[in-house]
Amino acid sequence: QLQLVESGGGLVQPGGSLRLSCAASGFSLDYYAVGWFRQAPGKEREGVSSISGRDSNTHYADSVKGRFTISRDSAKNTVYLQMNSLKPEETGVYYCEAEAARERWAMALDYDYEYWGQGTPVTVSA
Repeated sequence: QLQLVESGGGLVQPGGSLRLSCAASGFSLDYYAVGWFRQAPGKEREGVSSISGRDSNTHYADSVKGRFTISRDSAKNTVYLQMNSLKPEETGVYYCEAEAARERWAMALDYDYEYWGQGTPVTVSA
């Protein structure tokens, strides 16, 4: 059974950092495009970052450029989202999604992937 499991969320002070993990089971993330999304209470889902299925090219929302980094570890079958200089307005549930894709370009931030996880909550508060 194909499954994505997010972890690494929690409570962090403004300006702090977290590293989220998106671990796959039942399939290899190699040649899968992956996207990270977040949804704040009462707001719509927002695409944060994506990584291509081939060559690991990346794409970021303007609001997180320079602060967030998406990366892939094939040996651990995991995609990470390193988040630095976090802001209170970035509080929400963070989800990863994935779909088989051999393209070299990262998916658009509003792309609807085939598989998704249950999310990990992130709270940025003093």
